[in-house]
Amino acid sequence: MYQILTDSECDLPLATLEDSDVKAISFHIKVNDQELINDLGKSYDINDFYKQIKAGVLPTTTQVNVGEYYEFFEPYVKAKTPIVYIGFSGGLSGSMSSAIQAKEMLLETYPKADIRIIDTLAASGGEGQLVLAAIRLQKSGASLDKLVKWFDQNKLSLQQWFTVDNLNYLYHGGRISRTSAALGTILKVKPILDVDPAGKLRLVSKTRTRKKSLLELAEKICKDLKDDPYQPIIITTSGDYEAAEIVKKAILAKFSEADIQVYPIGMTISSHTGFGCVAAFAMGKQPRN
Repeated sequence: MYQILTDSECDLPLATLEDSDVKAISFHIKVNDQELINDLGKSYDINDFYKQIKAGVLPTTTQVNVGEYYEFFEPYVKAKTPIVYIGFSGGLSGSMSSAIQAKEMLLETYPKADIRIIDTLAASGGEGQLVLAAIRLQKSGASLDKLVKWFDQNKLSLQQWFTVDNLNYLYHGGRISRTSAALGTILKVKPILDVDPAGKLRLVSKTRTRKKSLLELAEKICKDLKDDPYQPIIITTSGDYEAAEIVKKAILAKFSEADIQVYPIGMTISSHTGFGCVAAFAMGKQPRN
């Protein structure tokens, strides 16, 4: 049997991972000179964190370094347990590169180790969707080779849609210009974003009101549900649960049997989106382009 590993950016409940014996490595955040670990809620209250970013606090984030990945992987390698790390998009963080370097270092010491690294090219609940897919595959008896092949063939079919309520955090994170952030705030522009095939955040369109942006997220997810209306859907939010419910209800109005879960966005991603980000994730029939 192989061990499924992931990271805190999958935004799945800790209990969900523990129930399937999936281990997650934690990303790091600094808030007002205080170092925090995104350990999926074990050591912090996510709603307290949302209050801080809603008040305008600008946290900083640090990628997981090579040494941390080495220590995370090594116990399984020593035990001769094959591992598959299903990680946060390399297009959004250098942590994926650290994981690959750690693998190369481990293979120098343990040349027979079976270490697979999967860049999900996804974030938040999108990464979570793919971790859940890996869990289902493992439980169905799929071999590690079969699991990796499934990811090669299907991960780009994951559709990932985001909107934010505060453009200043996208500016702070280098996603948009100061001018765009200022003008968009004045005009009450709400962006619709996705993750492109390289795993990077991409502006798709703009709307003039918050509610329109939320309904557009729901509409995009509904397009994917036409081919598989019973697939699991994940909605995530950085604190605006009422907005997440608007998206959920709009989807259920068209697909009443849809399986929808709403989860909080973790501290790392929320540090770059600000309070009020809402995202929705589903598997589409065609790869995103």
